[in-house]
Amino acid sequence: MEISINIQPNCIDTEIVINCSSITAEIESIIAALQLADNRITVTKNNEKHLLSISKIAYIESVDRRTFIYTENDCYESKLKLYEIEERFHDNFLRISKSCIVQLKYICSLKSEFDRKIRITLENGEQLIASRQYAVALKKRLGVK
Repeated sequence: MEISINIQPNCIDTEIVINCSSITAEIESIIAALQLADNRITVTKNNEKHLLSISKIAYIESVDRRTFIYTENDCYESKLKLYEIEERFHDNFLRISKSCIVQLKYICSLKSEFDRKIRITLENGEQLIASRQYAVALKKRLGVK
């Protein structure tokens, strides 16, 4: 792989061009990393690829080694792993269980459960459960006693 950078002082917008013979897993990974840097993520729905802004994501869940991304009204799938998204956007998201991270700004309310778990209600009315292992970090991050 060869990387070329052309610095042009009069350039108004940055353009990234990838020249390749075919789209490989390595190329897809590079594209995903570039889009994450732009706070967007490539997702799939009904065999169509979409560029989804991170700000629209309510929560992300991993089920059977597949990553599902939920917005207020839709569900998408991503090729990225849950931990990859969490690492890149740790300021916006918080892990609430082994298989789920939630965007903090979508949390509407918290309710303690009898077994030290926390029921999270999102702005769209969906409810998620924060496991005991992550409940303390959730409360601390939100400033809740």
